[in-house]
Amino acid sequence: MSNPQQLRYSKEHEWLSAVEDGVATVGITEHAANALGDIVFVQLPAVGDTVTEGESCGELESTKSVSELYAPVSGEVVEANQDVVDDPALVNTAPFEGGWLFKVRLSDESQAEALLSADEYTAFTAG
Repeated sequence: MSNPQQLRYSKEHEWLSAVEDGVATVGITEHAANALGDIVFVQLPAVGDTVTEGESCGELESTKSVSELYAPVSGEVVEANQDVVDDPALVNTAPFEGGWLFKVRLSDESQAEALLSADEYTAFTAG
């Protein structure tokens, strides 16, 4: 399992893309998708919602359990991925591509720097 080097990671197993024009993309890691099993339902924050770093902002339901989705940063949701709502299996099959969850306009771009690097996240999940 590889974690893309260009992404940042939270200890709650979310990833964050590079910030472009104040906006970053959020998803869950392959590690989290594998641990959850087959995802059958996704509840995402709505466009216009404000999410707060470390707080629940949605839900992922698998055949095994229901898991909270935590915001890795604070800001305003500017886009939600309707494709994963319609086809939750995308989170399992392409967690770093088509299985992204939402885009957020960060209230403070320095929040991204506080997240784990790919190597730090790999070490965290190995422990």
